[in-house]
Amino acid sequence: MEKLFALLLLMFFSIAAWAEPLDINTATAEEIAATMTGVGKAKAEAIVKDREAHGNFKSVDDLKRVKGIKEGILSKNRDKIAVKGDTAASPAPAAVTPAAAATAAPAAKPPH
Repeated sequence: MEKLFALLLLMFFSIAAWAEPLDINTATAEEIAATMTGVGKAKAEAIVKDREAHGNFKSVDDLKRVKGIKEGILSKNRDKIAVKGDTAASPAPAAVTPAAAATAAPAAKPPH
């Protein structure tokens, strides 16, 4: 039963990987191992630990800073993984109310 569950879990992650590239800045070690060819549990955990210690990856090539990840592994996986920008929440722009807009700039005078 446990093997069946593991197989179903692996199939789920594999199908999800086909739909859209896996964001290496948000993926779990299990998702990384299930998606990337040549990356097992240990390397996937090393990727997550590196991300936690050094911050998000700015590009897929940044994975090379992880021990055991070389160009060969990256070339096999470029279509499966992505860096989808900064995952930190950026502050939302302040909403401008009509009253604030009226006081922010003087009204333009019509030409004479």
